[in-house]
Amino acid sequence: MWPWGHLATAGANRPCHHGCVTTSTRLLTSALVAGLGAVAYARWESERFTLRRATIRALTTPQPDLRVLHLSDLHLVPGQTTKKAWVSSLVELRPDAVIATGDFLSHRDAIGEVVETLEPLFDIPGAFVLGSNDYYAPKPINPARYLTGPSGLQPNRPMLPWQDLVAGLTAGGWLDLSNTASRLKADGREIDIRGVDDPHIGRDDYGMVAGPFDPGADLALAVAHAPYRRVLDPMAADGAHLIMAGHTHGGQLRVPGYGALVTNCDLDTRRARGLSEHRGSALHVSAGLGTSPYAPFRFACPPEATLLTLSS
Repeated sequence: MWPWGHLATAGANRPCHHGCVTTSTRLLTSALVAGLGAVAYARWESERFTLRRATIRALTTPQPDLRVLHLSDLHLVPGQTTKKAWVSSLVELRPDAVIATGDFLSHRDAIGEVVETLEPLFDIPGAFVLGSNDYYAPKPINPARYLTGPSGLQPNRPMLPWQDLVAGLTAGGWLDLSNTASRLKADGREIDIRGVDDPHIGRDDYGMVAGPFDPGADLALAVAHAPYRRVLDPMAADGAHLIMAGHTHGGQLRVPGYGALVTNCDLDTRRARGLSEHRGSALHVSAGLGTSPYAPFRFACPPEATLLTLSS
């Protein structure tokens, strides 16, 4: 055997220290690039505001369609000009009513900006409930915590001036439905409407509004921030034609081809966003418009408002 044959064989078995790239290095680099790309995309998607449309047979008698704009989970912090402008522009849809299902805030200094953002819509009949983030400032949380069940109320979260938020929204003419029943007139139609305060932090008291809906109303509508079954069940049993909720963010980080991994409540993940049925009532869960400022990411779940067309 030629002497350089021994050298070539020996060299092939030595570790490579100068300029060569191992397979493991290439795989690690590829994984890092893919991970950074996914994070960048999820950050971009969190500001890709989308209008969804859906039609529901919910009106009791033959009559023209009723269009209801569903807003949820703005999670507004000061300076979010793109989100504010997009939400304000929804007035151009000319809906017959607006229902907002809570979590307007993610910062104590954002109340004025929430009211300013929604002001163009105040000429439209509307109603709202609050969510946990309207009462308490957000705090960082380990994302893996959501995989173990609803997050509930974290300790030591600073209280927000939620009374000022309610005052601003009611001054605009919208109804506060926190554990309250009322009537809303929209495009000449009578809506028997009721809501609960946020079930996610135990502020709900459906007993304060329980009882059959008015059979003479054009629409029986129930509203909550978090769609826990303990409020969905009696709402449906009392005859709600439509139940509207938010809170889930649609899962926020969805797996393409599979869907949501979590809902942060006891609703199953198949119903984390959009239209479904709950014990004979139509249920619409909004994926919402925002995120916690500590997790400003969405994946396969863009922020949304929904224009619901209710038909007979």
